[in-house]
Amino acid sequence: MDKWGKSVLYLALIIVFSSAGIRLLTRGETLSNYADQNPEIAYATPAMTANPTSASDSAYSPFPLASSIPSGEPSGDFSDSDSELSSKDVPSSPPDSFLPVTVESSESIHYEEGFFYQPLTDDVVARITGISYPVSETLAPALAVSATNVVSDTDAAALAVSYDDLRYLGIKYYDFNGEVQTGELICNKGIAQDLVEIFYQLYLNEYQIEKVRLIDDYNGDDTASMLDNNTSCFNYRVVDGTSNLSKHAIGCAIDINPFYNPYVVFNKDGSGETYISPKGSEIYADRSQNFPYKIDENDLCYQLFKEHGFTWGGNWNSCKDYQHFQKVVD
Repeated sequence: MDKWGKSVLYLALIIVFSSAGIRLLTRGETLSNYADQNPEIAYATPAMTANPTSASDSAYSPFPLASSIPSGEPSGDFSDSDSELSSKDVPSSPPDSFLPVTVESSESIHYEEGFFYQPLTDDVVARITGISYPVSETLAPALAVSATNVVSDTDAAALAVSYDDLRYLGIKYYDFNGEVQTGELICNKGIAQDLVEIFYQLYLNEYQIEKVRLIDDYNGDDTASMLDNNTSCFNYRVVDGTSNLSKHAIGCAIDINPFYNPYVVFNKDGSGETYISPKGSEIYADRSQNFPYKIDENDLCYQLFKEHGFTWGGNWNSCKDYQHFQKVVD
């Protein structure tokens, strides 16, 4: 055997004896043995080997989430400054069949991809009539849905806003999971351009909004919409306890993340009690505390609406409506 053959043989013997020695020192356990005895480690995916934080390990937060409020008909006499909030037989969450309009019409004003506004289509008109948009007593029985917003024939002929005065908006936004969603709004045509510009900037900054759905998905019930933390705009109604139309009735007001930005009346009716709506959001009335989704003067949402000429309900004196922005249009 030449010297090269002897070298190879010596090297092979060294490897064999070394392997045997290592196996003896490790009590005969090979990688295969280890894998068989520890499958949860050896064959785990990254998700399995992570250290999940259980509810008991997580930091306690005193602030309830809108999603933790029980579903069903709201109870109690809670209302915002310009809402009719009598209890109605409606769910606090809308049906899962929500499908916003994503196809722009020939009359659409395109702002950016996913951001547009257009006149109300026939389908949208049918969807809101008798709910957010009033229907006359004569026509109400002919609707395909059960009308919740019915007015006299005389009042129907003198509504403060027509279908032509309104615009349907399609937007995109980031939800509370940081995922992009498609939302829809109906507003006055006088603020449509403002809204697409504002929501586009919120989208670019990944500002989180839980839901953006028409109030009609809640049968026009503001209590249900607020409890579900839904952001909405148009709803033809009067200010609660008065005969005065709300700014929502002409599509010139919008409520953002309302559960975390409630409506507060101090010493309501001289009773000495503070009145907070929606029910369950009382803890968020203390604006000195820090919590997610709070609108204040440092908030991007506030700054954008202010730049576009809106006033904020959080600056009112007799009451505070932290969710509410409105604008006067010609």
